[in-house]
Amino acid sequence: MRAPLTWLAEYVDLPAGTTALAVAADLVKVGLEEEAVHGGGVTGPLVVGRVLEFTPEPQKNGKTIRWCSIDVGEPEPRGIVCGAGNFAKDDLVVVCLPGAVLPGGFKIAARKTYGHKSDGMICSSLELGLGEDHDGIIRLTEWGFDDVKPGDDAIALLGLDEETVEVNVTPDRGYCFSLRGIAREYSHATGAEFTDPALIKVPAADTNGFEVVLDDRAPINGVLGGDRFVARIVKNVDPAATSPRWMQRRLEQAGMRPISLAVDVTNYVMLAVGHPLHAFDLDLLAAPIVVRRAAPKEKLTTLDGVERKLHPEDLLVTDSPDGESATRVLSLAGVMGGADTEVSATTTNLLIEAAHWDPITVARTMRRHKLSTEAGKRYERGVDTQLADVAAELTVRLLVEYGGDRVEVGAVTDVGEAAPGATIEMAADFPGRIVGVDWTREQVVENLTAIGCEVSGDDVLTVRAPSWRPDLTVGVDLAEEVARLRGYDQIPSVLPIAPAGTGLTHGQRVRRSVARALAEHGAVEVLTYPFIGAAIHDAFGLAQDDPRRTALKLANPLSDEQPYLRTSVLATLVDAVKRNVSRGFTDLAVYEIGSVTRPAGGAPKAGHPDVRQRPSVQELAQLNAAIPHQPLHAAIVLTGQRELPGWDGAGRAADWSDALEAALLVARTVHVTPTVTKDENHAPWHPGRCARLEIDGKLFGHAGELHPKVVAALGLPPRTVAAEIDLDVLIEASGGIVAAQPISTFPLAKEDVALVVKDEVPSGDVQSALAAGAGELLESVRLFDVYAQAPIEEGHKSLAFALRFRAPDRTLTAEETASARDAAVAAAAERTGAVQRS
Repeated sequence: MRAPLTWLAEYVDLPAGTTALAVAADLVKVGLEEEAVHGGGVTGPLVVGRVLEFTPEPQKNGKTIRWCSIDVGEPEPRGIVCGAGNFAKDDLVVVCLPGAVLPGGFKIAARKTYGHKSDGMICSSLELGLGEDHDGIIRLTEWGFDDVKPGDDAIALLGLDEETVEVNVTPDRGYCFSLRGIAREYSHATGAEFTDPALIKVPAADTNGFEVVLDDRAPINGVLGGDRFVARIVKNVDPAATSPRWMQRRLEQAGMRPISLAVDVTNYVMLAVGHPLHAFDLDLLAAPIVVRRAAPKEKLTTLDGVERKLHPEDLLVTDSPDGESATRVLSLAGVMGGADTEVSATTTNLLIEAAHWDPITVARTMRRHKLSTEAGKRYERGVDTQLADVAAELTVRLLVEYGGDRVEVGAVTDVGEAAPGATIEMAADFPGRIVGVDWTREQVVENLTAIGCEVSGDDVLTVRAPSWRPDLTVGVDLAEEVARLRGYDQIPSVLPIAPAGTGLTHGQRVRRSVARALAEHGAVEVLTYPFIGAAIHDAFGLAQDDPRRTALKLANPLSDEQPYLRTSVLATLVDAVKRNVSRGFTDLAVYEIGSVTRPAGGAPKAGHPDVRQRPSVQELAQLNAAIPHQPLHAAIVLTGQRELPGWDGAGRAADWSDALEAALLVARTVHVTPTVTKDENHAPWHPGRCARLEIDGKLFGHAGELHPKVVAALGLPPRTVAAEIDLDVLIEASGGIVAAQPISTFPLAKEDVALVVKDEVPSGDVQSALAAGAGELLESVRLFDVYAQAPIEEGHKSLAFALRFRAPDRTLTAEETASARDAAVAAAAERTGAVQRS
């Protein structure tokens, strides 16, 4: 929210010379974060000029410039080159002379251009930071400045020396989306006197007013979508009347574009007091107006020209142009009006709507239609429930003042009744106990009264929250207000005494050890958002019945394109890979450790325990039962070169074995020995290049090369490899006491064997058979070569293994080593059909 200081000063006393930075600093004290400071960025000389004459000069590039003679109040006119064509002789314009500085630090100097020496610049509103119009320069007569002369200071004339402070409004402080709210907070911060612009007399409702019916038959959680509707009629407004320049300037300073008198006035009142309004063309309406929920298949073309399919929860403002039941939709209540009754350049009769809409209803409608508006931002945060008639009256007064001499004000409609602020009971010492400061009852009452609460009672206070603070509902909210007004800096910092620690759990140690091991392995840890869209499952090629397709959908996702929680870490890790690859980093090894969500059918609903007290045992059990399974996973992706080329070699590309080695490294880190087998069909991995990892028959991960179709669908480099591990399974399987292996001091005996097997026989099966047949003397067995060319028979391959033998109590003889080797080869032949290569 932007607050021009000149406007703010009308509602709260600002000391002379107060800067926007000083105001921002004071607002920070009461919890309003400074976003930016605007204005004050123009330094002179910036003056009024009169166009004496100009000569159009076509250029070779097809553009026509004007060589102008401009009177700027000096003895001699100045020659200035201007590319705009929207001004005429004798027009009053704004001229920036050499030495001036425009917003953004743009310095103006005399320079030669288009064959002339241009001694300054004729300015547009965009160049001065007054608006977005860059199609032409400012004509001061059109802006309402008729009594100025050449040479007058344009900085003061246009308010370019005025500053605007912009604050970030948190969701619970919706009342600060107005000058009224910010002025009130500045008063709290400094003690300056606050003048409420909403303290005006309003006329009573009249039975002759425009008929309005509140007909919400589908309230959400028992709350009506609209509980008050004020309608005011204003007739005979001059369609040629425009809003005054001072109002337009304030709208521009607040970041809004002036449009027309009716629209400008409603926007101005909304910014002033925080209550949105909407203006209808009265001649296009048919009584009665009916507020209701959308019917099936209803549509509305909104003011932005988009036809929207309406949802049964959308709250609508409708009428009945054919005299039947309400069938024409006029607007999405609290969000945006419809094109059918839009105020146009010929509108003379207006109906002003000032209604109170339910925040949840408006918020859901905006998100459903991807439609964010200034009105919706305020309604979804909560608008003053008692302000509708005041906002309408302020609007009517401005239309009467600036809408011409024939304006007539019609009868008043005021139906429904918005609820007042909440009534809260709270112990007088509760804020002090919560914050840890010894505040007296008088101090608590003083602060609550300052924010507009009505307080009664002694030891137990009964507090009626003000109508503009719908966020105050429980005692903790009031405690926060007392702390805020008394000053967060007054709360002492007390360092709690740390209890004796019990150390890390086994699961925590595993997580840290795995992260450290992968980092030492050369991978970089990343953190991705755990949100996915259904498209990733299609890109991964998951079968329709794959359990990984069953994902938990978020009620309020950050993005509608990613409304689900991930079911695998790999599903989000690939986004980090794509981002790095798109920026030229193709040799990657990245990993992530995080939770995935695997919902199961039939889980009970969580319920809504009362936040004012600790949930019961039954409520906690219900909450825990509703939480889906969230195992801890680790995933790693490798692309490009695993070993970079250099003077010592040509380098090596990452392949499936690197992904498998990373997975085995994780297993070794927690001291478990997995079983590795071939997995022919597990998306998103390539069939035949995917390893299945198990512990005691329980699956805990996959590793290998991603399927080419998956790589193409995701835009990853060719031959990308990956692994994903379920750390919960590893944590469960590990943690026991690991028996120390005795170290033999006797020499190692080496034997190498080459075995020929059919192509379909996994090397892991052959290795397992060798280990089983070699007996207790075998210390290790390792595959070090695979050969499948002549003279090996087609359809077969040669696997070379290094066998290492050692005895704990003696040096092995050649006969013992050969016997163990032969036993190993015999076992491999029996189990896999392996034949020793000659």
